[in-house]
Amino acid sequence: MADAASEQASEIRDAATVIILRDRETIPRVLMGQRGAKAAFMPNKFVFPGGAVDTGDHAVPLASPLPTPCAERLREETPTDLSQALTAAAIRELWEETGLVLGTPGAWPGTIPPDWTEFAETGYQPSAAPLQFVFRALTPPGRPRRFDARFFLVEATDIMGDLDDFSRASDELSHLQWVKLRDARSFDMPFITEVVLSEIEARAANRAPPASVPFFKNNDEESLFLRLRGLSTGAA
Repeated sequence: MADAASEQASEIRDAATVIILRDRETIPRVLMGQRGAKAAFMPNKFVFPGGAVDTGDHAVPLASPLPTPCAERLREETPTDLSQALTAAAIRELWEETGLVLGTPGAWPGTIPPDWTEFAETGYQPSAAPLQFVFRALTPPGRPRRFDARFFLVEATDIMGDLDDFSRASDELSHLQWVKLRDARSFDMPFITEVVLSEIEARAANRAPPASVPFFKNNDEESLFLRLRGLSTGAA
């Protein structure tokens, strides 16, 4: 029987990542930062803001929900509906790691989860409407951490406040900067981040909603490349 350390290492955690696209019409840029040298997962790599879903994310009231097609695709290939928690986690992680706010002005109804206190103090409620679900990837077996990560794209114009003010960011990511898409691959980044960047490059040139969302499914038996099309049509 596997020991506790092995079981913890192989646990798959649901996670959310946010890709902010800026200057789409001219020279597109995305926000990236560098993970710490001592990080257990992808040390020193340049990544998009993101992280694991927390318990409090499941009950966070959203000022507006995720668009229906995206919510349907999030529910595909998963035993439970995590669309609420995943979008909340995406907004929270963006706030924690960059200090940027995705929300609408308004007072919070009811009790504020502990992880959301500082966000609520900004005077905004989290809003999922601007988010677009664009990619999903499951970390392959054998890694020190495994995540079932969902990537969300959002236009920089939907972010509240100064896009260059990272003064309220935590220290989880360093060297936060707006990276030109055409220069992004010169940074030291994980393979999956490079794959997602290719998807974003295609989206930068075309605002039309995609017909499906790519899903890299790496489990103990095999690695699969699926397309998430929504529960009403299924995947191919």
